[in-house]
Amino acid sequence: MDSGLILLIFLAFLFAWGLNRVRRALRLGPVAYAGVVIVFVLVMLALWGQTFR
Repeated sequence: MDSGLILLIFLAFLFAWGLNRVRRALRLGPVAYAGVVIVFVLVMLALWGQTFR
């Protein structure tokens, strides 16, 4: 398995944990939460795709 992919998964878990704390503080709804997660996934996929070119 690619080490970069493992790093991305680790960052994703760290991001989700941090986002959960922020969401509790800001009282974000599930729609806003899902939107942030989708944007994060798209950015991560874009960064991961760049490493192969």
